[in-house]
Amino acid sequence: MAASMSNFNLKDKVALITGSSHGIGAATAVLFADLGAHLVLTGRNESNLSKVGNECEKHGAKVLLITGDVTKEEDNETIVDKTIKHYGRIDILITSAGIYMMRTPIHKTSMEEYDKMMNVNVRAIFHITSLVIPHLIKTKGCIVNVSSVAGLRAFGNAAIYGMSKAALDSFTRSAALELAPHGVRVNSVNPGATDTGIHMRVGMDEASYQKHLDNCSSSHPLGRAAQPEEVANAIAYLASDAASFITGTNLPVDGGRQAACPRSHLKSGDHQISSPLKST
Repeated sequence: MAASMSNFNLKDKVALITGSSHGIGAATAVLFADLGAHLVLTGRNESNLSKVGNECEKHGAKVLLITGDVTKEEDNETIVDKTIKHYGRIDILITSAGIYMMRTPIHKTSMEEYDKMMNVNVRAIFHITSLVIPHLIKTKGCIVNVSSVAGLRAFGNAAIYGMSKAALDSFTRSAALELAPHGVRVNSVNPGATDTGIHMRVGMDEASYQKHLDNCSSSHPLGRAAQPEEVANAIAYLASDAASFITGTNLPVDGGRQAACPRSHLKSGDHQISSPLKST
């Protein structure tokens, strides 16, 4: 098969993107609009979702907005049913919905926090994937899960977040093997620190957030945090025909962080930081 720039477009592909009201999901939606995809955008924040949808329409995309909570089985069923009724098919599933919590040691982490993290970052993705698979088999489509460098590397005081992303990476590889005979590809991207503002949404103040970004100059070999659009570029590549022979991959988009020697930025008292979970 000859290489062609046309392999990098998503023209007329129907892409369902969860968690598309913020951050990486929103950046992916706008990029997919530029690449010619028809979009189904979901998220819990109706106002933000509408803003992202309007931006995608300015880029020429057809957009279906569905407000919903991916932890609710009935919402996932509605999302998939409405997508099929509206477009008749699904070619691409992007699972960008996820949550993060401020670093907390194991003995200070509640079971409520554990359950919510696993429900959003693992269970919800498993469920919506199971609903979409029959449709992807028909179109020989693909899935790109949004994981984290924390799925590849261990970080102190982040046990349940790392566990959830490692589980997602394992699910990605297992699903890739299961669906390969049907021509369906399954991959993940594993971002390092990304400037989405998620830390402030879980309680970090602006000064501390800026310090977090500044720390990336030493924790990430490329010397900075990623922008959401840089992660979106990797997602678009894996979703496109340019990646037609790639499946079962957990792709780091982390400025080299997972390849670097382990280092800790925890300082005395950091283990005291805690906050309620927030959705991306």
